[in-house]
Amino acid sequence: MRIMIVTDQYPPMIGGVPNVTHGLATDFAERGHQVWVIAPSYSTRDVKRMEGQVRVYRFSSFEWPTYRELRIPFLPMVPIRNLIKRVDPDIIHIHSPVVLGNIAQIMAGGLRKPVVATNHYLPTNMNASMSDDSMFSKPFSDISYAYLVHFCNRCDFVTAPTETALNLLYEHGLRVPAAALSNGIDLIKFAPAPRDPEILRFFALPEDRPLILHVNRLSPEKRVDVLLDAMAKMKNDAHLALVSSGPAEAMLRAQVERLKLNDRVSFLGFVREEDLLRLRHASDLFVIPSEADLQSLATMEAMACGLPVIAANSYALPELVHHNENGFLFTPSDSDELASQIDQLIFDKECRLRMGEQSLKIIAAHDRNHVLDTWENLYRRLSIEFREAKELREHLIATRKYTDQRGAEARKATRPHIRRTGNIGFDRPTGPKPNKKTKRA
Repeated sequence: MRIMIVTDQYPPMIGGVPNVTHGLATDFAERGHQVWVIAPSYSTRDVKRMEGQVRVYRFSSFEWPTYRELRIPFLPMVPIRNLIKRVDPDIIHIHSPVVLGNIAQIMAGGLRKPVVATNHYLPTNMNASMSDDSMFSKPFSDISYAYLVHFCNRCDFVTAPTETALNLLYEHGLRVPAAALSNGIDLIKFAPAPRDPEILRFFALPEDRPLILHVNRLSPEKRVDVLLDAMAKMKNDAHLALVSSGPAEAMLRAQVERLKLNDRVSFLGFVREEDLLRLRHASDLFVIPSEADLQSLATMEAMACGLPVIAANSYALPELVHHNENGFLFTPSDSDELASQIDQLIFDKECRLRMGEQSLKIIAAHDRNHVLDTWENLYRRLSIEFREAKELREHLIATRKYTDQRGAEARKATRPHIRRTGNIGFDRPTGPKPNKKTKRA
């Protein structure tokens, strides 16, 4: 198949959506499909190049004012239309409901191409400061969902990574066919392995204390501040490793200073994928206090490595973390409850091992190969439906033309011969002229 993926977030940008879109593109290419990606460039120039087996078209853009690293393209409507015409994709899969996604959806409609849209967004992801304001949060959320659902309802099929995410769309008026489809996880790559002390030494992490791992963008809505408050209240001496960076990093570092946690918290920033995998194997548990996740790849990767998880009881996280099975759920923003749950797991090794085994069982349903099979079946079905609809439409048009032509010929054959008089708009039948004498008589 010829697959076109449209996204405003793609590597080198770091985050869940770039990982998902890049993973789909590379996995489909490895399965023998032809894949094109439309994404923003990181400059004012358009860039076209092969990245592995994927053809990537990047269009000139500028930085989003309220979301660092997110780019806004300069409305490349004609280039995208020309690209879709030239590529003639069997399916167009849109992962961003803004500039590039809107352009691709409009052009696909005119060129009669099937469009699948996947929603990865919450209003708080788009503008955390506005969505947290008590006066503006609900109006902002309503406006955001009105726009998002309006966009989705113009597509042919809609997916969301969890039932929670899909139900949010239904609650705000989604009408088109839709399904929940996990982002999936590579269960061969992410799997349990022995602890490697060398990776701890590499990152200057203590080898003689339990290690708590957190991997997520350091943004206000991810609520890492709650985790730091819990660290100050815990009874054990576990060490916390924070992986990634983001706009809240300076504030979080100041909080660590204020709480005197410098010897118990490490900011590791961006960590290479292979090193992060070893860090997971060296960790005792994974904690995610986020209040804005429709599905957490970082949590899924930790579970696939056999870690127990403590998560905020918010949005889609309970679909991954089952309370008292593979971890604990705590009340969002409650650092006291979080501290107590971390203490419980740190002090009970058998409980950690038992919950880690449950994580492996739960995550098995998110196997990446199964997810890719589902995507391929969906793409193929929509492509066939569109092709059959196009053939039927062409057949009806041809039949109508043939019928109209035969009707015109039949009418012409039965119509009396007409002679023009020279007066515009007036005709009279031809035939023998009337006898003037008879007429006078």
